[in-house]
Amino acid sequence: MNLRRHDGRPLVIGHRGAKGAARENSVEAILAAVDAGADLVEFDVARGLVVAHDDGVQGPALEDVLALIAPHAIGLHVDLKAHGDEQAVLEAIDRHELRDRVLISTASARIGRRVRALAPELPIAIGYPRDTYGVSRVRWPRAVTTPGAAALRAVTPTRIPLLLRAAGANVLALHHTLCSPRAIAAAHRKGAPVLVWTVNDPAEMRRFAAMGVDGIVSDDPKTTLATLNRP
Repeated sequence: MNLRRHDGRPLVIGHRGAKGAARENSVEAILAAVDAGADLVEFDVARGLVVAHDDGVQGPALEDVLALIAPHAIGLHVDLKAHGDEQAVLEAIDRHELRDRVLISTASARIGRRVRALAPELPIAIGYPRDTYGVSRVRWPRAVTTPGAAALRAVTPTRIPLLLRAAGANVLALHHTLCSPRAIAAAHRKGAPVLVWTVNDPAEMRRFAAMGVDGIVSDDPKTTLATLNRP
């Protein structure tokens, strides 16, 4: 799978299916991303090969989701949450003959290294930063978040080579608050495409596209496509 952007718009990736249209990681959300015309559909795989963001959350089985997606001309962005399931996930992907359409991502360097050892030919994205405690779900005041994001954004470009190397990754999935021209250039120097997440505002979509990102992860892939395709 070639994720590098050369001409035209960035790739559009539906976040947890199309989270803005239906419950995240549900069959309905995944079909909404397909219907929207997304280039890839992203979904999470938790422990036990369940399509869910967190362990213990009810979701469809990975086998069922892969069977659902297989007939459609769309790429798969599979975000692994649990160490130990790497081999089983790859075997499920192979049963549906989808390996040439798959990007594996993770926020865990350990999982990334394991996937790299098992499937050296696959694109593997390391997600940054790793939100271990779910703080990204809390609506903190901008007065608190803005200075912190600016400080981390300033040092992110210097961390990128280490992040990629530590995870055996060849793709960078970067939170939108940390994405900058310097960060994109640092990843591109290492040959790594940059996917920015999660972007739902049309003005921000255009800004990141102008910055040179290779892909935009959005809860609303339909709006993202319309925005990026607009002259």
